[in-house]
Amino acid sequence: QVQLVESGGGLVQAGGSLTLSCAASRSIFSINAMGWYRQAPGKQREWVAYITSGGSTNYADSAKGRFTISRDNAKNTVFLQMNSLKPEDTAVYFCSADVRGLRNWGEGTQVTVSS
Repeated sequence: QVQLVESGGGLVQAGGSLTLSCAASRSIFSINAMGWYRQAPGKQREWVAYITSGGSTNYADSAKGRFTISRDNAKNTVFLQMNSLKPEDTAVYFCSADVRGLRNWGEGTQVTVSS
């Protein structure tokens, strides 16, 4: 399995940008699916984006056109660039990695978007 540590969250005004990072405890070269999820207060965790080992990406409708997921296998890190942030993007953002059929999670990083 793998340990994941998210960073880069914070407080930003609506329309601003943030880049989240997810550092893995070991090489992610062989990890096919890595993704980002978020959970707002009182709501269920929802999927935001994922990236495969080959670089293919997919996004939730709420993220399309505003968020970009990328991975740097040399640094064992996955990123989520978030632009044009909205108050409804406020949530704890979690990184995930699917290893041998199990989904590994980080502790999350808080993103707060003020109006």
